[in-house]
Amino acid sequence: MKILIIDGYVDEPACLGVSPYISPYPRYIAGALCDRRVAEKDIHYVTIDGLRAHPRQFEKLIRSAEIVIVIAGSTVPGKYLNATPVKPDEIQSIFRAASGKKILGGPIHFGFAEEGGTIAKEFRAVDKDITLVKGDIEAFIYDMVGKSQKILDPETIEPRLRSIDEVGRWSIAGAFIVRQHPRYPHIICEIETYRGCGRKTHCSFCTENFYGKSEYRDVQNVISEIKNLYDYGALHFRIGRQPDLFGFHAIDTGNVVPEPQPHIIELLYKGIRSSAPEIKTLHMDNVNPATIKEYPEKSLEIIKTIVRYHTPGDVAALGMESADPAVIKANNLKAYPEDVLEAIKVINEVGQKRGYNGLPEFLPGINFVHGLPGETRKTYELNYRFLQDIIDREYLLRRINIRQVMAFPGTEIYSKKRSINKNRKLFLKYKELIRKNIDLPMLRKVIPDGTVITDVICEHCEKGYTLARQPASYPLIVKIPGEFPEGKVLNVAISGHKSRSITGIPCPLNINRASFKAIKEIPGIGKKQAMDIAANAPYKDKNDFLTRNSNGESIINYLEFE
Repeated sequence: MKILIIDGYVDEPACLGVSPYISPYPRYIAGALCDRRVAEKDIHYVTIDGLRAHPRQFEKLIRSAEIVIVIAGSTVPGKYLNATPVKPDEIQSIFRAASGKKILGGPIHFGFAEEGGTIAKEFRAVDKDITLVKGDIEAFIYDMVGKSQKILDPETIEPRLRSIDEVGRWSIAGAFIVRQHPRYPHIICEIETYRGCGRKTHCSFCTENFYGKSEYRDVQNVISEIKNLYDYGALHFRIGRQPDLFGFHAIDTGNVVPEPQPHIIELLYKGIRSSAPEIKTLHMDNVNPATIKEYPEKSLEIIKTIVRYHTPGDVAALGMESADPAVIKANNLKAYPEDVLEAIKVINEVGQKRGYNGLPEFLPGINFVHGLPGETRKTYELNYRFLQDIIDREYLLRRINIRQVMAFPGTEIYSKKRSINKNRKLFLKYKELIRKNIDLPMLRKVIPDGTVITDVICEHCEKGYTLARQPASYPLIVKIPGEFPEGKVLNVAISGHKSRSITGIPCPLNINRASFKAIKEIPGIGKKQAMDIAANAPYKDKNDFLTRNSNGESIINYLEFE
């Protein structure tokens, strides 16, 4: 039996080339197949980026596979750079070439929308042989293969949700698939702790409530999954597959949000660190600001635990969505501006300290969603004022995500779909203002000139520069003079900022081999000093450099002379 998994799900808009992320979808599918005793050697995996880059390499595999599985769709809008999710015409093209069973699943079963401010539509396949799985694709594949490995007719399989026990088995059994990722070993494994929202009522646009009540994975099972991935060479992890990490194994007390259990989070993080001691990235993602507001002491305890065991550069993405009370009320959003501001304050008190890799330990991020019912011109003004207030209070934010809502069938906002893109021009205007007046000064505070950040991985070259990023939950793009091979790991001294990216030089910089383009990017020097340094090269050693360059002491730590 030969089975091909094509991963067209990209959950990282800022990717520069092939996405380094691997979601649970392909790992769970591989684990489900192993659970049906399909041999690992018969399970093949490729990302859509890999397929685009090397189409001929996979033509034969697509034609010969008994099952071709495509993971597609997205429920989070974003403007993608180089790595983009699989598109409908690509899906059709892949399946036209396939001769085996054609299975399509993932978030696409909610509907397909290419960007924010659009209405999700049902994917309609040209080929009638394509099966669009309406439930969990991993459970569907498990049922379709069957105990005897006789592939059943997809039409006879009832879509369903997978159980917690199945996730427990499949997440561990499918870990081997990471070695087939085109960016291996520089990959970031997304880890799911639970799904389903613990709130009594739900945000108007959210699809999380489609899963029902929160179902929590066993702590030790999550640790075992990471241990197995680690044993297969994975070193970078994001605990990001849940609506609120602070709510992992939370207790429903009848309050607005469930009560967090700090000892559970400590068991999780301590266990991860014990089982994967050489881990290089351990970050998280979503936090409900209402949890911090309702349970400040328990939340503070969780924040301290995370900072104790994680890796620096971590971000708690707070789902604020809007600072307009009218929009918050109309859409049953999670928290009011004063609640979010308090959450930002609490995280900053612990997380501003700079870590060993050059970044602050743990900072909040903010998510804004536009196009919601009740939105007016005033909404944009209130959002902007809220961010300005954060600047004035000298709190740090690592990331501000501004997006337009996507409306999916079954959500409350879907019935009001005509109004979601009515303020498009206003959205673009305020987005630009925020990038210029908020993002840029904030980034200069988060990563000042001269900061040395470590373990930056080169991803893409263009026009004499290399674009690179640290493995992280929300990594910054770093523009470096010179062209370095993909996968090369550098330390970088930061020399400049844009609203969403930074520039820098390899650190230490070999001054005798450096181009003028690199020399002028040395933090703290001007064009004239750069010209003098270049003209005086080569240098015998540190003392020779200091003798022949005034003010050389200020930059000597960025340089080497061999």
